[in-house]
Amino acid sequence: MKTLPEGYTHRAARGDDAKDAVNLFNACSEERTGERPHDVEDLGVEWRTPGFDMERDTRVVLDAEGRLTGYAEVWDLEKPHVQVHSWGRVHPDHRGCGIGSALLEWQETRAREAISKAPAEARVALGIGALENDDASRELLIENGFAIVRSFRRMVIEMEGAPEPVVFPEGVSVRSFSPEEDFEQTVRVVRDSFADHWGHVDSPFEEEVKQWKHWIDEDPNFDPNLWLLAEAEGQVVGTCLGTPKRHEDPDLGWIHILGVARSWRRRGVALALLRHAFRVFHSIGKPKVGLGVDATSLTGANHLYEKAGMKVKRQSLAYEKELRPGIDLTRQRLEEEES
Repeated sequence: MKTLPEGYTHRAARGDDAKDAVNLFNACSEERTGERPHDVEDLGVEWRTPGFDMERDTRVVLDAEGRLTGYAEVWDLEKPHVQVHSWGRVHPDHRGCGIGSALLEWQETRAREAISKAPAEARVALGIGALENDDASRELLIENGFAIVRSFRRMVIEMEGAPEPVVFPEGVSVRSFSPEEDFEQTVRVVRDSFADHWGHVDSPFEEEVKQWKHWIDEDPNFDPNLWLLAEAEGQVVGTCLGTPKRHEDPDLGWIHILGVARSWRRRGVALALLRHAFRVFHSIGKPKVGLGVDATSLTGANHLYEKAGMKVKRQSLAYEKELRPGIDLTRQRLEEEES
């Protein structure tokens, strides 16, 4: 790690840093978006993710008084280890003195550990995001060899009244998720539906199951009534997985995942699921619903959300740095385009 300014030190994050880390994250978010979306419980769930090692995968920077002023984490949990993701923040009062540069160097050094675990012929890259209006972070990334590879949008619908009942395509019905009965089938449908998303890379099913079990068991806001499943011929063919709580806005419900199995696409299932989710959220007192989407989605999801009445609230940019050249194992285009 690069030498920090005089008076600053660094170490791995610890469990008792959670409150200070969340205050740091929220100070940064409030400066850029006017919102405070981060929460101690959520961070704890993240830090306890199977395979995530805080000693190895996190770094905090402290000032002379021991206050947490910088934070970074690196995610390299999934085989085949070709796509490493990272995230970092520096408190607004401590920017411009080299903390961000030092953390970024640590992030890249940690990410390069993935190279030895990836297939010998595979390209390995580090991805980091930045808000479109965060000029300082964008400049730092570009100066250090990162390039923009994609943009993502937060989209929101604000409902003035209860949405009309939804008519699903013939033969398709909707119901809520049962953890005991639907778990494995839901994971498989999500895997299938996201296989055509930009940047997707296949990972072992067993590893995904561990991650899903963790989030269901640990997330205090998990509500199976907001996990909506489209069913046809006795099988789950689509999923819309939501959560009732966003800390930045008590009126906002959130959709983490909306996806339809490949064989059931272009039949109106996704739009029906989305509109039904609006009704469900409205019924529990959430007049707004949001989600994130690839601005140039390979499957056209961004256009679907526009059709449903959602509007773009803000945009973020995905940056990437190639750590090793090779064969790109991630999804870059649809199979029909490749053929």
